[in-house]
Amino acid sequence: MPLDKEHLRSNLDRVIWNIERSRIKVSEHHIVQIVAVGKYTDIENLRTLYELGQRAFGENQVQQLAERMEALDDLPLAWHMIGTLQKNKINKLIDLRPTLFQALDSLELAEALHQRLEAKGETMECLLQINSAREATKSGVTPESAVEVYHRIAEQYPTIRLRGVMTIGAHTDDQATIRQSFETTHAIYEQLQSAGADICSMGMSGDYELAIECGSNMVRIGSALFK
Repeated sequence: MPLDKEHLRSNLDRVIWNIERSRIKVSEHHIVQIVAVGKYTDIENLRTLYELGQRAFGENQVQQLAERMEALDDLPLAWHMIGTLQKNKINKLIDLRPTLFQALDSLELAEALHQRLEAKGETMECLLQINSAREATKSGVTPESAVEVYHRIAEQYPTIRLRGVMTIGAHTDDQATIRQSFETTHAIYEQLQSAGADICSMGMSGDYELAIECGSNMVRIGSALFK
């Protein structure tokens, strides 16, 4: 359902205010980018958010990403693929040329993606997904293997341009456990900065303030913008 522009403005202002409050706790120089996740909202609401100044948008599924990129192709948007990528959708994603693929979750996927990119003469900017919460329901490499996997991808698959890391916070109400999953990922990110990592994507609508306090510089916000 299309939402009133002033309603969306209020939601966006509230998210920005919360980000500012959390960002300052880290450093006044700490910059955080919002990726608006439109999974459950109408295309009209994405267009309204653009009018309000939002430029980066993310989708969880390749097909929905394709439909929304086409519907909003008159706008200069940065599109992020943030969901799990099935191998049979790799070619489709490459053809869409997203700004960033945030869910590179294994060496196996990296190899398959590289082969298709190489065949098409393309490159893709990606984030390595880390399962810092160690939850069976989540994708991603283990924290213990993340640095090694990151370097292997960078060395073996030149079509993949790694920009940093991504994680999904622990699925629990226990703030200490969520904080630990974010701190684990941020510590890995710090180790990888010497290898060119500049994005640490952590935090969604329910935990983005905590994620920012733990060092996140990119948050993926859906329901907090469109409620």
